[in-house]
Amino acid sequence: MREQLSRRRLLGIGGALGLVTAGGLSTAAALARRPAITGGELSSEIPLPPAFKVPLPIPSVLEPTKPGRYEIHQREVTAEILPGVPTRLWTYGGTFPGPTIESRRGHPITVAHRNELPVPTVVHLHGGRTPASSDGYPTDLVFPEGWDDMAGMHEMEGMGGTSMSDPRAVTSELTREYTFPHDQRPTMLWYHDHRMDFTAPAIWRGLAGMHFIRDAEEDALGLPSGPRELPLMIADRAFADDGSLAYPALDPTLKERPGVTEKYVAGVLGDVILVNGAPWPIHEVDAARYRLRLLNASNARHYDLEAVRDDGRRLDLVQIGADQGLLQAPVKHRNLPLAPAERYDVIIDFADVPIGSRVRVRNRLGSGRTKEVLAFHVVRTATDTSRIPEVLSHDLPEWHRSDAVRVRDFSFRAGQLGGGHGWLIGGKPFAPSRTDVSTRLGDVEIWRLVADVHHPVHLHLVGFRILSRGGHDPLPHDAGLKDTVSLRPGESAEIITRFDGYRGRYLFHCHNAEHEDMGMMANLEVT
Repeated sequence: MREQLSRRRLLGIGGALGLVTAGGLSTAAALARRPAITGGELSSEIPLPPAFKVPLPIPSVLEPTKPGRYEIHQREVTAEILPGVPTRLWTYGGTFPGPTIESRRGHPITVAHRNELPVPTVVHLHGGRTPASSDGYPTDLVFPEGWDDMAGMHEMEGMGGTSMSDPRAVTSELTREYTFPHDQRPTMLWYHDHRMDFTAPAIWRGLAGMHFIRDAEEDALGLPSGPRELPLMIADRAFADDGSLAYPALDPTLKERPGVTEKYVAGVLGDVILVNGAPWPIHEVDAARYRLRLLNASNARHYDLEAVRDDGRRLDLVQIGADQGLLQAPVKHRNLPLAPAERYDVIIDFADVPIGSRVRVRNRLGSGRTKEVLAFHVVRTATDTSRIPEVLSHDLPEWHRSDAVRVRDFSFRAGQLGGGHGWLIGGKPFAPSRTDVSTRLGDVEIWRLVADVHHPVHLHLVGFRILSRGGHDPLPHDAGLKDTVSLRPGESAEIITRFDGYRGRYLFHCHNAEHEDMGMMANLEVT
C-alpha cells in the first residue's frame, strides 16, 4: 500500500490490530498482550450448516497431458460449498481446491496455466526450488484474452498497484508455462495466485491447490499411505446472504483499486472453517494410523490444532515433517500451531479410539464455531502395517553459525508513510524496481527477524532452519527445514539458510495475504 492514508485510516488500522493507545500505534505493553489473532472477522449473512455433516472431499489428482506436462485452466465456476447453496469461485481447473499435482524428486515437469478469468493472474509454487522465470514474481502477469484495462493499471502505479514500468516484468497473454525441476526434498508444496496487490482476494476466491513431491527413500519408510494419507487444506471463509464469498475489497472487480476496508487491513478472517473446500467436514477412518498433510491456506487466520476424542482425551499429534520435508526424527505434540502458509506432516493413531466414536480436530485459537475444524468417525477395525521410524531422514542440511558469511536484521511492522500508514519490512514498502537484498549463490546467511503483530514470514527459493526465538531455543514444532516462520506479536527469531539453487530475483514477505498486498514484501536478488 503505497498511497498516502489519512489519520482516520491510520487509526482504523491500529484499531484492527487492537494496538492503538493514547499515544498512537503499538506500545510494548500493547504487544505484551499477545492477541490470539491479527485481523478482523467477517460474519456470514447466510445460515451455516451444522458441523461434521459434510463428507471430507479429497481433491482429484491431475493427470498429465503427456509425460512431464500438465495443463490447468483458470476459470470461474459455480460450485456448492455450503450444502444446497451455489457459490461463484475462481478456480484452478474448475474445483476448489485446485487439482493436486503428484510428482517425483528429480523429474522436472511443466505446468501450462491458461487464464480464463477476468483479471491478470500469477502462479507461485509455494516452497518450490524454482528458477526465477517460473517462480511467479508478482509483476510476471498472465493477461486474459482481450484484456483492455492497461490504462487503469498505469494509473495505479505508485499507489499500491502493479508497476508496469518495471523493466524486468515478464508478461504473457492467456497462457504461460511454468517449469519446476523438483530438485528438492520430497514434501508437500502448494500453488496459489501471487498477483501484485491482489493476492489476498484471489486466494480467497479459490485460487489454491496442493502439489506433492515424492521419492523412493520416503516411499520405503512404511508411513501410512493410500487412503490413509490425507491432504488437508484448511482455510476460513465468510458468505454473503446470496451464498457468494464475502470479502471487503475496496474494488470488488479486483481490476483497479487494491486493498480492503479499514476494519480488515490487519487481515481478513472468516467465520466458516473449510477443509478441502467443505465446511467442518467429517471423514470415516479405520482404527489405524493416518498421515495428515496439513496446510493452512487461510489469508490471515492462525490455528492451534488438537485432536480430541468424544470422552475428552487428546490424541498425540506426531510430527514427522515440516514445510520442506521430513524431520530427522519424529516429534510428539498434544497441540500444534499452524500459521498461514505453513505445512505440517503429522501421524495420528486411531487404534485405541472406540469404534463408532469421533475424534474432533479443534482450533484452540478459535471462538464460537471457529473452534471446530473437522472430525474423524472411527468406523471399523483394520490391519495396520504402517510404522513411524525412529529416523525419518538423513539429508537435512546442517548449517552452523560459523558458516554464515553475514547476518541481516529485518523488522516486520506497521509504520508511517508520510502522513499515512502501511505494512513495512525494514521501514520500507515493497517496490518492484528496488533490490532490497543481494546475495551470492551458495552464501550462508543468518537473518534476524522481529515482528509487531503476527507475521508468518516466507522466503522464496530456499528452505531454512530456525536457530532461536526471542534469544531462546526454537520451539518443538520449529524442527526441520522450513520456508515460513510464524512470528508472534512482539517476537523475534533467527533463521539460517544457504542461498543455492538458482540465480535471479525472488521475494521474501509476510504471508498474511492482506499484509503482503499492502506493502510487506521485499526483493531478494541471488547473483
